[in-house]
Amino acid sequence: MSTLDSITKEKQRISEVLAHVDAQREKLTSQFGELEAAERVLTRYSKGTEPRKTASADTPTTSTKAAAPTRSRQRPRTRAAKSVAGKRSSLSLSDQVLALATGKTQQEITAACKGARPNHVGMALARHRRAGRIEERDGKLYATQSTD
Repeated sequence: MSTLDSITKEKQRISEVLAHVDAQREKLTSQFGELEAAERVLTRYSKGTEPRKTASADTPTTSTKAAAPTRSRQRPRTRAAKSVAGKRSSLSLSDQVLALATGKTQQEITAACKGARPNHVGMALARHRRAGRIEERDGKLYATQSTD
């Protein structure tokens, strides 16, 4: 009977150790989720520094599901806003249109403004025409002022 008693005691000890390991794992998982949330907040609000890719960002974990509901109260950005924000050039669309008005047609300017919707280019052209910065001669658009 002593062999069965020792096996039973060993099984109970292993069960307690496993329970302790599971509790420790849950605690570390929640801490890891909090750290990831803090990292996202820091990368969102820190300007000028590139976010570092950590090994945890490449490996999928279950803690990211728990951390996902903690979002800011801001309005979620649309898909178009996300794609345009990543491809934004140094010049605004209005400045691009004004710089391209060097004897080109409206269709040529629209084609040159990649990623911009044609109606947005048309509105920028209309604003420049109303302000007197662009004039049309022989179907082509020319900037009237210097584009400094």
